[in-house]
Amino acid sequence: MTVGKRLFLVAVHFKKTILLALLMLSIAVAAELTGPFVAKKMIDTHIMGIELPWYETSEQPYAVSYQGKWYTREDHLSETDQRGKEVRILQVGRFYVFVDRPVPLDGERVLGDAELTIVKGNERAVYPAQKLSSQEVFAFFRPETMGLLVLAALYGGLLVIASVFHYGQKFLLQKSANLVIKKLRVDVFAHVQRLPVTYFDHLPAGKIVARVTNDTEAIREMFANVLASFFTSGIYLIGIFIALFLLDVRLALVSLIILPIMLVWILFYRRFATRFNHVIRTRISDINGMINESIQGMPIIQAFRRQKETLREFDELNDDLFAYQNKMLRLNATVSFNMVMLLRNVAFILFIWYFGGASLGVGTLFSLGVLYAFVDYLNRLFQPITQIMNQLANFEQARVAAHRLFELMDEPGIDVEKGSIGRYQGKVSFQNVSFAYLQDQYVLKNISFEASPGETVALVGHTGSGKSSIINLLFRFYEINRGEIQIDGQNILQLPKQFVRQHMAIVLQDPFLFTGTIASNVSLNDPSISRERVEKALQDVGADLLLRTLPKGLDEPVIEKGSTLSAGQRQLISFARALAFDPAILVLDEATASIDTETEGIIQQALEVLKKGRTTFMIAHRLSTIKNADQILVLDRGEIVERGRHDDLMELCGKYYHMYQLQQGSSAVAPAG
Repeated sequence: MTVGKRLFLVAVHFKKTILLALLMLSIAVAAELTGPFVAKKMIDTHIMGIELPWYETSEQPYAVSYQGKWYTREDHLSETDQRGKEVRILQVGRFYVFVDRPVPLDGERVLGDAELTIVKGNERAVYPAQKLSSQEVFAFFRPETMGLLVLAALYGGLLVIASVFHYGQKFLLQKSANLVIKKLRVDVFAHVQRLPVTYFDHLPAGKIVARVTNDTEAIREMFANVLASFFTSGIYLIGIFIALFLLDVRLALVSLIILPIMLVWILFYRRFATRFNHVIRTRISDINGMINESIQGMPIIQAFRRQKETLREFDELNDDLFAYQNKMLRLNATVSFNMVMLLRNVAFILFIWYFGGASLGVGTLFSLGVLYAFVDYLNRLFQPITQIMNQLANFEQARVAAHRLFELMDEPGIDVEKGSIGRYQGKVSFQNVSFAYLQDQYVLKNISFEASPGETVALVGHTGSGKSSIINLLFRFYEINRGEIQIDGQNILQLPKQFVRQHMAIVLQDPFLFTGTIASNVSLNDPSISRERVEKALQDVGADLLLRTLPKGLDEPVIEKGSTLSAGQRQLISFARALAFDPAILVLDEATASIDTETEGIIQQALEVLKKGRTTFMIAHRLSTIKNADQILVLDRGEIVERGRHDDLMELCGKYYHMYQLQQGSSAVAPAG
């Protein structure tokens, strides 16, 4: 499905608002484009109409008195009205003259002493003429005053109507654009939370943030301004060409030449703009990723004095972005304003060359009113073309941004299942489980063990031995390659991932706290966890002693990552979080590794509370913290090489014994025998 079609499907959710806006836009354009027709009527009928034949009549509403006689213009007489002698009022330069007879010939006019000479080609005619004073001219125009006032009021009314409906359509189009982007942002953010953990292993957080923020903002700009301009310009173009065909078919056909020229120019522009914008959006994403990484790693950058190198890497990305933005700038400067001005100037040159000389005389190819209206419409014609060209750059940027955004949304996610599963007992069984992050590079090989409900299982081994991989498979962050994992005798692959994790909790070595309060970090704003339950969880893990010094207690604000709290306080809050959710299976991923000795004592006491009635998995480098584990699994290169309780493993004098002896130093005592 194309990007345009997918954006259209998103916009369809708000079709009523958009269609109402387009209806208001159509009314506004129709009102606005009716103006030149009104002006044409004013010029041809009420101003230039003075040169129509006049007839000597009796006094009546539209009659004009001149030298003791009454004259009425032809278009104000009905077929039944009495008509006397025909006379003419003609304009010669800045003056008007009265001719007391018909004037069949029209051409170049020359005013002499009491006579008017008209020359057209080889024909020449002379008529007696009387130059009219200003008061006499105004008298002949007086019958048209009311018509002019009515048409002027109509013109003004049309402008008011157009203004009101333009305001309405702009408001509704902007509103619908914001609604579309609001929905799109929610959809993208919801999908990001459905993505498997493996996706985030290969894409920096800053790049994902750029897609959710920068790319959606570019799409918002497209809906709010670009598409609004395209809709407006499209309706204007349709309305203008309809008006031109109603005005004069020949003029409209000549004007149609502009459309294929514009189409070819747009295709040329898009060919280069798409390529440039892809690079620009990618570089912006790279820069966001690098900024995010640099901020998170600022202590390391400053401690190792890597500021210059980091700045150099940033400069390289920024220079590349700058180069492509300049290419885009040159392309926009060439295509947008310059292109429209070129088309406009060529159109006016052709108009003056072809129509100007032939149409200056009254009664020739076109009337003056038609020429005025055509020039007006020709000016209006280039306004929407200018808008389209000026918005092409934003349109291409938004199209590329939408392509990147839909790429993210096309990543397969995990469907959120409705319902829940009853709290399981917590019996965990790994049966010949093998797993590889990369194909055929196994980090776990035929892992088999059982953990009974309420049992504590410790996983130990050197870095890379496979301890964390076992936990990742248990949570189904990754899927096993071979073997089977069971909880209470049921294969976890037969359960939705949310059900598997529903009664599990994890405490990490580096606990993650969200912006909010201590209470919200314990409950994670779960409505099923009451404030009393939060307080009890904090008390049970001993956190109330360390948090007592905080001014607002449970309502103490927590900023990003909980950086205002000590490592011990953060860890205790994460322990309380795990306890508040009452898991059947608890995972402690080196949860005491970064804790001082005093706090570790508090946590060790809290662990006894946490482990009651729960199957607990502990990953620990400090072997002194797992001496009381019911089962210790010693891993080496993805295999279980030893298993048993602490005393049993010490008696083996194997890998676990040597690891423990190395950690304890001289205080380690070798087993007898």
